[in-house]
Amino acid sequence: MYNFIKQKAKTLIPKSFLFNNELFLRSFYGYFYKGKKHQCNICQHKLNRFVPLNENDLLCPFCGSISRKRRLLDILIKENAIKGSILHFSPSRSIYRLLKKDPSINYFSSDFEDEFLADYQFDITKIDKPNAYFNTIICYHILEHIIDDNKAMSELYRVLKPNGKAFIQTPFRSGEIYEDSSIISPEECLKHFGQEDHVRIYSVNGLKSRLENVGFIVNTLEFKTTNSNEKYHGFTTPEIILKLTK
Repeated sequence: MYNFIKQKAKTLIPKSFLFNNELFLRSFYGYFYKGKKHQCNICQHKLNRFVPLNENDLLCPFCGSISRKRRLLDILIKENAIKGSILHFSPSRSIYRLLKKDPSINYFSSDFEDEFLADYQFDITKIDKPNAYFNTIICYHILEHIIDDNKAMSELYRVLKPNGKAFIQTPFRSGEIYEDSSIISPEECLKHFGQEDHVRIYSVNGLKSRLENVGFIVNTLEFKTTNSNEKYHGFTTPEIILKLTK
């Protein structure tokens, strides 16, 4: 039902209007989910349940956040990473709105292809900022789109401050990294990599190794089970995030 309503809204309502009035429009849908059993840690609304999506995901009806975005915010808070200058690639609208209004940080939201709410258009393989500029970098579901991922990783290392933190997530597979430069058509990319604009599927160890090769210290944050507090905030498992430092 949610996906049906979403697709109809996209078809009938201009994109700019949806972006500018999303929270107001969502409030009507969210009314039916009000309760006390759960709470979204991004928008702080209390719910009787989250909206179930495909692939075991849960959506907040009020702000549109999915599980990995809510866990991301939880990690950023626990890691004391919401400070200084923050670079965020292709941010979700829920996280964008939250960090954008925080006067204590310099928030650089970037989207290279103008598909997300963002204020900058950085090329991840050539970031237009000086060395050691950012305290925190958020790079979720980006590297699997980048042909020259080594150059992108080197740039992330360059612009991260010493003792800064970067958080990276991509789709993962078991075994080795799967990539083939001869696969270029959207149809073949979908067939081999799971999405029309993906150029590879990483393994956890494979991505970790590539990041270490450019200088990062990599810690794997792995979530296999969901405790009562995580269920309260609609986190799902399994999930893996790589935390990088230099």
